[in-house]
Amino acid sequence: MTRESMLYVGRQLLFVLLILILACVIFAIGLMVGYSVVGDGGNAMSVLSVDKWQEIISKFTGK
Repeated sequence: MTRESMLYVGRQLLFVLLILILACVIFAIGLMVGYSVVGDGGNAMSVLSVDKWQEIISKFTGK
């Protein structure tokens, strides 16, 4: 592989990584808005805690 093709592949991988990070941030913001505004859950940051997710999963699985 030439240097130009390696740079191209590197840029494409960086672009994909950037899009994935941006998607995760937008997903987290959507969760916080949905939980606090739409769902009247109170503190928006609490939806990102592990305890809250264990509670949500236990409601669906019955455990």
